[in-house]
Amino acid sequence: MTSESPRVHEIRLGLYATPAQAEEIKERITRLLCPEPEHAPPCPVPWSVSLLDRSAGAEDTGDGVPYQELIDQARAEQGTPES
Repeated sequence: MTSESPRVHEIRLGLYATPAQAEEIKERITRLLCPEPEHAPPCPVPWSVSLLDRSAGAEDTGDGVPYQELIDQARAEQGTPES
């Protein structure tokens, strides 16, 4: 039986980007979720966004997010040799 009551859902997006590029994308996502930031609260659908720095040398957090594959993909597309 599926419940239709609200609950927290998480969407993850891994980026191989500079800090400035990541911040710009975070701001774009924020504007997408709330195009009128001056509106009176609350938002019709409560949300939050955060930016975490998971550098290439960081260990796997064990949460099942395949960031190493993302790093490998970015390096291959940029023609950067693997370390």
